[in-house]
Amino acid sequence: MIVRDFNELKNTDRHVADAQWTSTRMLLADDGMGFSFHITILEAGSEHTFHYKHHFESVYCMAGKGSITDIATGETHEIKPGVMYALNLHDKHILRAEEELHMACCFNPPVTGKEVHREDGSYAPAEELAQQQTRI
Repeated sequence: MIVRDFNELKNTDRHVADAQWTSTRMLLADDGMGFSFHITILEAGSEHTFHYKHHFESVYCMAGKGSITDIATGETHEIKPGVMYALNLHDKHILRAEEELHMACCFNPPVTGKEVHREDGSYAPAEELAQQQTRI
């Protein structure tokens, strides 16, 4: 059994921040669950373009207000508490936070915690990341 307290992870390497978001990684690849689980907070007024080419992601909104736009179709959906979206086609998307968004996110394959967003909004595939880590 794995039990973790979100508040206790805030001052560890499982708490990752970028200019306009923070992500607390509750489960990572080395936990052996087959997925990773994150609590991500996006700053109000921020806009993010992501394209998880090598990962599937599902996201559940717990608090806040925003929108997600599928870049391929131009279709925009409202994000508010209770809304879930799943990037089942590795959908390139724009996520906008009108208010601070609190999101629960699952990734498959699981992230390791060492990923950084590439210029195109993706994470490297697990094999490439492993090769990078062995060179360090």
